[in-house]
Amino acid sequence: MTVEKGRSNLILFGQAPTGGATAEAVGFREAPHNTEAEQALLGAILVNNEAALKVSGFLTAEHFFEAVHGKIYEHAMTLIERGQRATPVTLKTYFERDEALSEVGGASYLVRLAGSAVGIINAEDYGRAIYDCFLRRQLIGIGEGMVNTAYDAKVDQPPVQQIETAEQSLFHLAEAGRPEGGFKAFRESMHGALEAIESAYKSDPRLIGVSTGLIDLDKMLGGLHRSDLVVLAGRPAMGKSSLATNIAFYAARTSARAAAGDEDAVGGAGVGFFSLEMSAEQLATRILSEATGIDSEKLRRGQLSNDDFVKVVTASDELSRLPFFIDDTPALSIAALRTRARRLKRQHGLGLVVVDYLQLIRPVGGKSSPDHRVQEISEITQSLKALAKELDLPVLALAQLSRAPEQREDKRPLLSDLRESGSIEQDADVVMFIYRDEYYLQRQEPRLDTPEHATWQEQMEKVHNVAEIIVGKQRHGPTGKVELQWQPELTTFSNLEREGRSSRGPEPF
Repeated sequence: MTVEKGRSNLILFGQAPTGGATAEAVGFREAPHNTEAEQALLGAILVNNEAALKVSGFLTAEHFFEAVHGKIYEHAMTLIERGQRATPVTLKTYFERDEALSEVGGASYLVRLAGSAVGIINAEDYGRAIYDCFLRRQLIGIGEGMVNTAYDAKVDQPPVQQIETAEQSLFHLAEAGRPEGGFKAFRESMHGALEAIESAYKSDPRLIGVSTGLIDLDKMLGGLHRSDLVVLAGRPAMGKSSLATNIAFYAARTSARAAAGDEDAVGGAGVGFFSLEMSAEQLATRILSEATGIDSEKLRRGQLSNDDFVKVVTASDELSRLPFFIDDTPALSIAALRTRARRLKRQHGLGLVVVDYLQLIRPVGGKSSPDHRVQEISEITQSLKALAKELDLPVLALAQLSRAPEQREDKRPLLSDLRESGSIEQDADVVMFIYRDEYYLQRQEPRLDTPEHATWQEQMEKVHNVAEIIVGKQRHGPTGKVELQWQPELTTFSNLEREGRSSRGPEPF
């Protein structure tokens, strides 16, 4: 007995079709499906509605291959959600005039489903089998769409755009295909919390997550926590990219030291750096400058002594072994970014994702629109936060600020200065601002040989090469300010020089 879906495919409880050529004989391939699993699951639900609870979290009517089975499942779940019993008798009313059900025997088909049920023990396994077939059918649909689009491409639709569309479709399918979430017993959550507390207890007392390499900042934040979205914001030329590069380099280098057996190397991580502004070569030059202690401008111009060149070669050999991966694709879409981060996590391990910077990410759906920019930024920050939770690692995202600080006498940034969307503040677990008073003060130099110039010079000496990191929001701890040493010739930040403490983070190679 069969149900027409184009051509009839439904075999009732193992009965073989009679007559006609087989699918194999004519070279016809049916879409993936498991009719027996659908029948077994529906029978189990009709006999014992408790079976529905095992699959309701991930299975819906559209996942069934046979339309009539989807209808039966949908109506049964509706009754169960109302607190009523779903049995062949209670469902009969809904299907007395249903043509699809009449083709397989009418309401008596419900009775046969229930009569052939073998129990609810395997209900979840049946549901998973149905769901897996659904995902495979969706994959086939995406593949066919890719082929048809490639054959019939429009003149104004470049192949790269087709690739991104396909990636987006696969991304949505991957999101739908993940195991469903749900409630966890408190003992499970407590076990995870105790493991984190024990790890922190045994390690550096100021560090819980990925270390920034900066003593005062680690003390305030406890490191960059897993599953957190950390936003580092500032006006142009404040040094956002430099600080993010320093943090990423320190994390990767510490991870390499730990892998080599250094017990003092704590807080390291493999790093995925999405550089949407700088090229990979520019980023590598900055890291080489920090690693060797050679002026970055000299590196760019090739003005090196023999000793300097030896340092660069030695450092580059060491750096090439670090778990540091750079993607400098311009205008990368948020969907592609998440896909590449997942792939890097699977292939090489990953403990920190850095995005430079947030406003350069292309939203889902193509070109950015000024009219919808707030909504686009909101979508991007939500996706980055979801990525942090999914991969269980911190995501450090850089962000530009609006021009509002330039209009104030005190130009230190505020949360309200976050450009284009309050969703950045809302979605981020930590919001930090980078500020250098010297940058603004040096532009206000009075005329020489005046009392004002002497006062100005005193102020410049106080703030010379000093940067402030203002923690404006932190879910897990206090807000406040820490000071760092800025080394413009190396484009690096380090610990502020204090008595008994070096200004440097990691030592040069």
